Formats: sequence, C-alpha cells, structure tokens
Amino acid sequence: MENSTVKQVLIVGGGTAGWMTAAMLAKLMGPQLSIRLIESDAIGTVGVGEATIPAIQHFNAALGINEAEFLQATQGTIKLGIQFENWGKEGDSYMHAFGPVGRQLGVTSFHHYWLAAQARGDSSSFWDYSLNYQAAHTGRYAPLAHIPNTPLQGLLHAYHFDASLYAAFLRRYSEQLGVVRTEGTIGAVVKTPAGDIASVTLQDGQSFSADLFIDCSGLRALLIGQELGGGYEDWRHWLPCDSALAVPTAATLPVMPYTRAIAHNGGWQWRIPLQHRTGNGLVYSSRFLDDSAAHHTLISNLDAEALAEPRKISFVTGRRKQQWLQNCVAIGLSSGFLEPLESTSIHLIQSAVVRLVQCFPQQTDMAALRREYNRQSQQEFEAIRDFIILHYYLNQRADHGLWQYCRTMALPESLAQRIELFRQSGAVFRQQDELFTEVAWQQVMLGQHLRPQHYHPLADSLTDGQLSGFLADLKAIISRTAEQLPSHQQFLQQGR
Repeated sequence: MENSTVKQVLIVGGGTAGWMTAAMLAKLMGPQLSIRLIESDAIGTVGVGEATIPAIQHFNAALGINEAEFLQATQGTIKLGIQFENWGKEGDSYMHAFGPVGRQLGVTSFHHYWLAAQARGDSSSFWDYSLNYQAAHTGRYAPLAHIPNTPLQGLLHAYHFDASLYAAFLRRYSEQLGVVRTEGTIGAVVKTPAGDIASVTLQDGQSFSADLFIDCSGLRALLIGQELGGGYEDWRHWLPCDSALAVPTAATLPVMPYTRAIAHNGGWQWRIPLQHRTGNGLVYSSRFLDDSAAHHTLISNLDAEALAEPRKISFVTGRRKQQWLQNCVAIGLSSGFLEPLESTSIHLIQSAVVRLVQCFPQQTDMAALRREYNRQSQQEFEAIRDFIILHYYLNQRADHGLWQYCRTMALPESLAQRIELFRQSGAVFRQQDELFTEVAWQQVMLGQHLRPQHYHPLADSLTDGQLSGFLADLKAIISRTAEQLPSHQQFLQQGR
C-alpha cells in the first residue's frame, strides 16, 4: 500500500466520546484535517458518565471554554470529591477528596506526621486537614487557588454534568470549527487487502473513505471489535460487577458539591447531583445479585422521585488488547470499560484524545506510533484498574457474597505490592504519568481501615509539642478557610 499523508479522519459514533474527540482534533489540527463524524439519532448512548475528575478543567481550557458558560449549558455542578459510604464496614463513611491533605514537610509526606501523632494519642481525623473535604462536607464552594497568606493550595474541583448536554455543547463547538456531521447508521465496512479500513457505507447507500478511523461506537465497538476483531482482556475475575441500572430523580436542594458511592448488598449505588436533576444508579454483579433484586435495591434507596424507569446497561470490565489496531483508534467505551467508581470514564476519553494528538501520524505508515499509543493506553488502564480494585478488596463487609469474594480474591501483582508496601511502612509511590495521586491512594487505604505498621522515621524528628502545634495550626487554617466560603448553591445561582 502506498504511503500517503493522513488528511481525512472519520469518527464513527457521537455521544461524549465522539464529540470530545471531534472538538479537540478540530481545535488543534483543524486546518490540516478533514474531519467527519457519523452518528445516528436512533442509536442511544450510555450517558451515565456525569461525574468527572479535575483533569477535565485542562480539556475545557485547551478548547477555550468558559466555565460559567459550560456549567450553564450542561446543568453542571461543582465536584470536590467522592464520598464512599459502607465500603469499609457498614455505617462507615470517608471521602476521596481532591487536592492535598495537610502539608508535606521536606521530602516526607504529611500522612506520616499524622500517623506519628496518632501513635502518640492524637484523635484528629485525616480529613480535618483537607480543605476540599471540609468545604464539600458543609456544602460550600468558591474559586480559591490558594489559601490567603499561606503557602497552602486552595480548592481543586471537577464537575458533575449532563453528559448528553455536554455532547450537544461540543457538537456546536465542533461544527463551528468545520467538523461535518452525517446522520446515519453504518451498513457495511470495506477493508483493504492489508486489513486496514478503507471506507464505511451507510444504510442509505452513502459511502465515506478516510485515512484514519476513530471508533466511538460505545460498547458495540463496531469497527475495532466487530470488523477488525480486536481482542479483549476480561477483568471480571478482579472486578466482577457486569451490570448497572441507571435512573434520574428530581433534584434535591441544596445541591452538594460531591459524588456519593454507597455500598449495598451485591453492588454499589451512585448519586450525582446536577442542577436540574440527580443521576442515580446501581452497579452490581449478576453472579451475586439478580436484576429484580438490583431493581428493588436501587428504587428503595432513592431519596427523591424517579423521573423514569431504571435502564439496564450490561458490560464486561476490561480493555481492548490493542486500542489502536490497523488504521482504527478506539476511544471511549469501545476501547474498554472500567466501572464509574472513581469517575474515570470521561477522563479516559480525554486522555485518549490527547494521546492521539501526541501520536498523530503524518503518513499512513503508523506502526511505531501505534505501538507507543497502545503501550501508554495499557499502562493507564491497568493503573486505574488497580485503584478501583483496591476499594473492593479492602472491604470488611460480611453481608454478601460479592464482598466476601472481593475480600479474598487474588490481586494483580502490581496492586498486591502497593498494599503490602503501605501496610508495612505507610509508603505510597506514584508511578510516572499515573492518574491518581499519592494522597488519593492514602485516603482510600486509610478510609477503609488499612493502617500501616510503621511510618517514616523522619516523622519522629518533631517533639510532641512541635507535632501537635504543626497539626493544630493546619487544622485551624483549613477550618477557618472552609467556614468563610459561600455555599455551593450560592455559587451556582450567581452563574445563572
């Protein structure tokens, strides 16, 4: 096959994945590319990815999107963290709060000093030293980059938003930059003798060719799976949940600035507050809970009127063995599925799009770039996988087979090593380019009662008075700053 310049890109599928991809490619590479997106109004999207992590700010900023305009267009709210309820023991609650906890001294992480204080009789909560937690817990928010008159970071936020409205927002953005949308359903795919995709034909007979195809067709994986036969790594032996029920409910006031993840028999419930409604759902394992029991669990634990019947979504947790295969890149659910426990679905779209831009081929000979893209994608998926498994493995629930299975299952070696390292020494080391911070790992492990046997010896370099004074000052600064913030509800109303 003759090597030629990559000029035409065809995105199959819309939704959040398709339009995030179109928007970023058009913004960064629009003058060099002809971009077409094919989607069908007759095909629904999963549309449950309504909670994000702070990196979404970088994506929107790269597109030049104004935050107030974005929040208004998507009925969005602020997210300061995720509250996990019943994940350790029944009645437990802790938060994976964004941003720092405490203040590092020299090369030693703050949590070692907190552990040293605990050993000396201190009774403070780890989250007393998190501004994000204190603000979230009391329903407060205002933009705050730094705590005034201190070296301490302020609030770090992400968003909750209506994914379908975000896709529509990005569609308007993309079309203004020249992306061509074609309504239709794929009827046939033509491949070259070398195995690349040459063109797609719609059911109405229209045919479109391209140099690079991007599969954003969701769980169907129309191109990467059905046509190219890309293999799939099944991770259900580590993450046995394979089903979800999703249902919107009426909005409740005040709108709190955090996501809730509530463990139940056989699964866990999400609660995501938007301005106009609340997103709810139950993620569960069909091996341990049947659909009718899951439906009852979800409906009986809603705190407002359901606005529709729960919709079922079936999935296989795992990833494509090659997320870029031949001249086709899978982005979104076609590339793999990790349950929404840590709100990573939209982030994985974002990182895939950025990675594609970084690895974008100039010529149709793209083998080396493809290998690097796949290496990075595998590394990212596996690191996020381990973080999600951590929550399940550290449960102390005795009420249901799912939790018992997860507590005793064999772990990936990479995760087993992290847990043992923390158990022995309190140490957490973040791999290069890894998504979740050391503080994120600390919060989940401490929140689910994994207490280290030891802490760093440098934490004993402070006298009792120095240590208690250090912690008391931090706690007072965090508490005072949180109390001075306006309510999240006030912030949202100001933006209208």
